Amino acid sequence: MPLMTAVKGSSAPGRAIALMMAGGMLLTMNDAVMKWLTSGYPVGQLLFTRAMFSFLIIAVFVRFYGGLNSLRIHNARLHVVRGVVVVFGTYAFVTGLQYLTLAQAISVVFAGPLFVTALAPVMIGEPVGWRRWAAVLAGFTGVMIVVRPGSDAMQWAAIFPLASAMFGAVRDLVTRGATSTEHSNALLTTSTAAAAIGGLCTLPWGWTPVTPNDLGLMALSGFLMGGAYFLIIESFRFGEAGLVVPFKYFNMVFAVGLGFILWGDLPDAWTWAGSAVLISSGLYILHRERMRGAVPTPPPDPHGMGPSGRA
Repeated sequence: MPLMTAVKGSSAPGRAIALMMAGGMLLTMNDAVMKWLTSGYPVGQLLFTRAMFSFLIIAVFVRFYGGLNSLRIHNARLHVVRGVVVVFGTYAFVTGLQYLTLAQAISVVFAGPLFVTALAPVMIGEPVGWRRWAAVLAGFTGVMIVVRPGSDAMQWAAIFPLASAMFGAVRDLVTRGATSTEHSNALLTTSTAAAAIGGLCTLPWGWTPVTPNDLGLMALSGFLMGGAYFLIIESFRFGEAGLVVPFKYFNMVFAVGLGFILWGDLPDAWTWAGSAVLISSGLYILHRERMRGAVPTPPPDPHGMGPSGRA
């Protein structure tokens, strides 16, 4: 028995893809800000402070996009599961940013769509054929190319973004299963609250006094994160996971550009090669999704919300 049933079909695939790409761009900008801040502040402190500022942009969404009714929770279990995996995934990724370049960290996170495919049969009851399983195996080969286990250049810290990719896949599948009953504002609020609580739990281990400039960067991170996840959640409302998740690969373009501008980093040949294998695997999975010929029907509307989630 699967944990949840996904909404079948994509009601607006073009809009879903555009939302995912816009959300990915904001998310990569947030990652760059967080990488800049990790040299001076504990991860937990950054997560808590960022979450506090994220609540401000969430309040704007609630005011102009759904009202207080949009915060109503209909399936608490989905919110709890999503909140927990968001906390673990964020901790893992931000920790990895301390040791890896922005492009390296994001290239390993490209394993996320592979985890989505691998976990889909268990979590949402979606059958996966041998071709997509082959693409998953090829994709993990790409991860090994980036990490290079056993070599002097092995990026041991890649375990952190890889773990983040796994938690992110669970989050994406839960999000897709939840958008039929839960408003984007409610999903964003509970996951942000979970991140704030997770960060606050690290207070006894010591936090660092914040300078005014860094507080501004933390505020920027919170606004970017809030906007990014809102757009990403909305993308799952209009498109199936198999359609929109591969478009996270465009984050690599943003990461390379920001990494070069801010730190002068450029991916080496191994990172490019592994990323190419990962991207090819994900695009093949997308191709197989299209070959399956899903019927483009909008998600059910059991609580009086239109396809966009407005009350």
